[in-house]
Amino acid sequence: MKILITGATGFVGRQVVLHLRDRGHEIVVLTRDAEKAPVRLPIVCPVFSWPNVDQPPPREAFTGVDAVVHLAGENIINRWTTSRKKKIIKSRVESTRQLVTAMQNLDRQPKVFVCASAIGYYGDRGDESLDESSDPGDGFLSSLCRQWEEAARQAEESGVRVVSLRIGVVLGHDGGALQPMLPPFRLGFGGKVGSGRQWMSWIHVRDLAGLVLHAIETESVKGPLNAVSPQPVPNVEFTQTLAAVLKRPHLFPVPGFILKILMGEASQVVLTSQRVIARKADGYEFVFPELKAALQDICGRKDHELLLEQWVPRPIDEVFGFFSDAKNLELLTPPHLKFKVLNSSTDSLQAGTLIDYKLQLHGIPFRWQSLIGEWNPSTHFSDTQMRGPYKKWHHTHTFIEQDGGTLIRDHALYRLPFGVPGDTVAYFFVKKDLEKIFGYRIAKTRELFGE
Repeated sequence: MKILITGATGFVGRQVVLHLRDRGHEIVVLTRDAEKAPVRLPIVCPVFSWPNVDQPPPREAFTGVDAVVHLAGENIINRWTTSRKKKIIKSRVESTRQLVTAMQNLDRQPKVFVCASAIGYYGDRGDESLDESSDPGDGFLSSLCRQWEEAARQAEESGVRVVSLRIGVVLGHDGGALQPMLPPFRLGFGGKVGSGRQWMSWIHVRDLAGLVLHAIETESVKGPLNAVSPQPVPNVEFTQTLAAVLKRPHLFPVPGFILKILMGEASQVVLTSQRVIARKADGYEFVFPELKAALQDICGRKDHELLLEQWVPRPIDEVFGFFSDAKNLELLTPPHLKFKVLNSSTDSLQAGTLIDYKLQLHGIPFRWQSLIGEWNPSTHFSDTQMRGPYKKWHHTHTFIEQDGGTLIRDHALYRLPFGVPGDTVAYFFVKKDLEKIFGYRIAKTRELFGE
């Protein structure tokens, strides 16, 4: 199927894109920032700009589309001022209305529209067991979700099957609900939130991507679908399990009143109790139905990951030859880094070659030495940092013949120095730096090889 996705550059969206691509589907992306999308997307695909959700999305993005997946929306983990609430509503409700209107004006309708919603629909419900037939609750999030789902439901008037994914607490590596939680827990300062009795309906991001695919491919699925694992847990149990997986104590609770002072009304995101069951997901087999296994999978990943692709209309031998010449690294690196190859242990790259560089990061000079590990001419090679600014850097360069040209795939695994404190402080800035560096490289490669 040909699937149009919004929010594809976000934490959830990237996993969804990879999962759908791996299942053989063709992906098209609508995004606010088309210029940065190539370095934020993990795959090569057509990208269309939609900078203002008050305006209709570009009609050409819908050409031949069989399904639309709408995941975009403003982050809700901020203090909810009046203006912030308006932005949150606009990013979800108005964007959904614009997408539905665009679909209704097409000569050929998509078969299915999968639109994000949230378990905030149910409000604060204590120990009550909630499924897709349960009534909505009270409060800002419930009101938002009702408006959101009603906007999506209008697509049914044109014969489009509509699925509203009521998404729970999303757990995953390098993003989602665990990102702000892991540092204090890794340092031994974690604890329950509020009373700890509130129910947490969670889902591993891999299963969320799987449920998106399930909703697209299963014609019997329509209306609301709770995107949560089969086993919700009270917050205190979540805390105990996370601490046990990390082998750390959990002696530092966060009182509810502190969160209310810091977050205001937005504190209800973590303090409300929602015991949600995904009854309409019966046909989907969860990869991570149990919390302990989900947390073991996520917490066991120590490395940050960078994954991106670029296609160029040149033969694979020519492209591989260019990228496997160490001196061309200078050409592909932003000038402000003052990157310079100092020497190489062999005249041409091969397994075992050591390369010495120098560069500047934010004005601080570094020496960097890389070891060429895997070496398979025309298909792939890898380099590993032996000395440099990272605790670990392992970068695999893969080259694939595709569509009369070459697909260049970069996969880097890296760790930052100084353990948890260094990672907590520096990760966001390093991620932005890498986006700029690889963004420059993509633009330079396009300039040299065409697109």
